[in-house]
Order: sequence, then C-alpha cells, then structure tokens
Amino acid sequence: MVNSNYHFYGYKYVAMIIFAVLLLIAQFGAGDDGALGGKKFIIGLPKTSGFTQFVDLQLNSSNKSQVLKATGYSIEVFESAISYLKSLGQNISYEYRAFVDEDGNSAGDYNELIYQIYEGKYDAVVGDVAIVANRSNYADFALPYATSNVEMLVRVRKDPRLNVWIFVQPFTWDLWLSIVIFSISIGGIILLMEHATEEESTLENSPSGKQLSKFSILWFPLMQAVLPERESVSKACSRFVLVLWLLLACVLMQSYTASLSSILTVHQLLPTYPSENDVINNPNINIGYSDGSFLRGLFVDDLKIDSRRLKNYSNVKEYKEALDKGSRRGGVDAIFSEVVFFKIFLEQYGSNNYALVRTRHRDAGYGFAFSKGSNLTSYFSRAILNVSEGEEMDRIERKYFGSNYDIKGQDLSSDASSDNNNASASLTAYSFAGLFMVIGVLSLLALLVSQSRVWKKPVKVARTCSQQLLSQGFKRTSSIMRRFSP
Repeated sequence: MVNSNYHFYGYKYVAMIIFAVLLLIAQFGAGDDGALGGKKFIIGLPKTSGFTQFVDLQLNSSNKSQVLKATGYSIEVFESAISYLKSLGQNISYEYRAFVDEDGNSAGDYNELIYQIYEGKYDAVVGDVAIVANRSNYADFALPYATSNVEMLVRVRKDPRLNVWIFVQPFTWDLWLSIVIFSISIGGIILLMEHATEEESTLENSPSGKQLSKFSILWFPLMQAVLPERESVSKACSRFVLVLWLLLACVLMQSYTASLSSILTVHQLLPTYPSENDVINNPNINIGYSDGSFLRGLFVDDLKIDSRRLKNYSNVKEYKEALDKGSRRGGVDAIFSEVVFFKIFLEQYGSNNYALVRTRHRDAGYGFAFSKGSNLTSYFSRAILNVSEGEEMDRIERKYFGSNYDIKGQDLSSDASSDNNNASASLTAYSFAGLFMVIGVLSLLALLVSQSRVWKKPVKVARTCSQQLLSQGFKRTSSIMRRFSP
C-alpha cells in the first residue's frame, strides 16, 4: 500500500516546479513585450537659445516646463529610435519636460541637467549631451548617435614668411640648379647641331646665323620658352630638341604656378595660435566656450585656468563677435567647443577668416542619458545602431544640417604645423627626374643623328680598312692553297 505522504510531497514538488516555470515565463514575457510598457517615462530636454538645430522647444506660457512642441536633430533621432522599438512590439509612453526655471530660461548647465536623472526627476535626458566621465557617475549613456571632439576656433593671420623671396619657394634649390644645368645642356646641343651647317653655307647667311653665337648656350633655351620663334633654328633635329625643351618648360611653368598658388593660399590661412598651449599658457588671452558645456569644469578644475579669463557664448553670432573683438577689446582670441558647433559656424561664416585647431581633449560623442541600471539604456543602444545604419539618419542630417554635412564624419581640423608643412612643400628635382631623363636621352639621340658627318667618316675609314684586310687575307689563303695543290 502506498503511503499517502508520498503523494502529498509529490504534489508539492510538482506545484513548486509549475510555479517556478510560470514565474520565469512571466519575467521573460515582460522583458520582451512589457519591459518598457506600463509607465510613462519623463524625458528631460535642455532649453538653449543658440544651436537650435539639435533641440528647439515651444513651451506652454502658463506652465514653462510643459513642452508643446519639440523639434531638432536630437529629437528626431530619439523618436526614430522609439519607432524602431515600437516595431519590435515595445509599448513606450513618454512625455517631454523642459529643464527651465519659472521664467522659461535654462535652469542650469548640462551637468545639472544630468544630475536631475540621479535625483529621480527625469527618467532620461535627450539632447546634444556630451558623454564624459563625470556625468557617468549619475547616469548611464546609450551608444552615441553623433561623434564629436573638442576643437579650438581662432582667427587666421598673415604669414610673416610671405617675403620678397617667396617666388623661389615653389622649387627647391636642387630643382633650380637642375633647370639651369639642363637649359645650358639643351643650348649646347642645339648650338652643336646648328654649327653643322657651316660646310654647306656660312653661319652668318643661315636662318640661325644672326641668332646663335657662343653665348647663345646660356639664354637661347630660356628665350624660346618665353618667346618661341619658328625660324630660330634651321635643322630638323634642332627643331625636335627645341620642341622637347618647350614641353619640359611648359610642365615646369605649370607646376611652378600651382605650387606658388598653394603656398600663398595656405600661408594666408595660418591660425593665429597654432596650438592650444599658446592660448592656455598666456594669461592675457581670454578663452570662450559653449554655454552649458562641460569645458568650464575642465578649464577651471583640471587646467587651473583663471575663471576671469573664461567667457561663455550660446550661438554662432556671439562666437563671431567675440573673435572679431579679441581679448584686448573684451572679446576672446580662441573658443573651445565640440567640432559639430564649429561646422555650423563655418557653414555660415566661411573659413577665409577663421581656422580650426585640433586639441588633445576628447569626448565619446553625443548620447541619450538614462537612470543608472535602467534597461532603457540597452534597448536604446540597440535602436540607435539600427537607425544609424539606415537611411533615416541621413535624412535627418540633411534636414537640419544640409546635404554636404556629416555629423558622423571625421574631424575637419588638423594640426596646423604638420598640414601647412605638407601643403606648402616645395617641388624637388626628384619630382621631375623621369621627365629630365627622357628628354635628355632623346636630345642626345637627336644630336647623334644630326652629327652624321662626324661619325660617317670614321665608319667609312673602318669599312675601307676592313675590306682591305679581308682582301689581303683572301689573297694569302689563295696562294697557300695553290702551293699545296697537286
């Protein structure tokens, strides 16, 4: 007979297993379908008066924190990520809240905005928020939706190297020397070929007699390069060499013009301060930065810059006015900010009077911030990857920044010293070594052909001598054969 206790404990274990399975199913089901549902998420938005391409808000006049309409690059990327998550079956409900005071102005910088997540006021923050280390102590960031580095914007200056001898800089000294030697060689070859006509007609009566002399070897090729004349030489070989020289001269002149233009252009666009150390270490220079940026803390706490030298600006118009004034008139000589803001500035004001200089400061880009440990971070990271790889991101960029703009692209600026040295490098003799060799060999061959009267006589003498030797050898051979014949 079976003990009833065994049945009791058996049913108990089966009930526990069924309960555990149901609990796991409920958890996994909520993780896929309802992990983001059931709650309205409060999304904090920054209120800026400058770069509205990222976030532009229309607020309720009676309740300033209530957002009637939100547009901008960051907003559309966020809503595209929401659309992607909804396509996966996630039921997401959210509400925008502006981070403003009672008057509708910004209630603080971006660090204070991120801290509101830590205090539980917001579930997430959307905007042009740079991902930096100190902010990660209070919030988690999804993968960046835009890359950005910190750059320095300065005015350009006139290069002091633009002196009276700048016209010799397109070519190095070895190339100038090669041109002189090659010109003398070409002149000598043409002079030798034209002197071959003296036996047929006097040099004075030939078409080139009045133009060629012993001193023509110096100036004749250069004169033909500037003022070519059809009757300057009489022989076909001389004309062939002259055409080769004119071809070389044309290539050299075009290269000289291009190199000189590059030198003049690049030297005129040198930044006033080629390095950030020139700005930071000079106590007489005021420094600007974007309003609400993390850079103020970087300058004051890390770089120990006097706060009286720092000035904050909120839009590109203020950037331009401050740089045009300079430190002596109450403005600044350099502005530090993310490169995406400077791209907007250069699109509007051009790069003829302003230059970007690379700095050593970096951030991870712009990202959406969420509360610590929130599963929103992983969901939105996945969504941003999918949105970034599709055409939707390109459409959003073209809408707010134009067709030639690439917010995900690489940095526009570079080290001034290295780029200027590379751009203004003078052409060397090695650059034209192949052309010099080809024209030199063809000119020597033309000289050999033209001087046939010189080498025909030795050839004729050698032929005569060889025929005499052959005839004498034949006679000796014949006499020996007759002697031994029966």
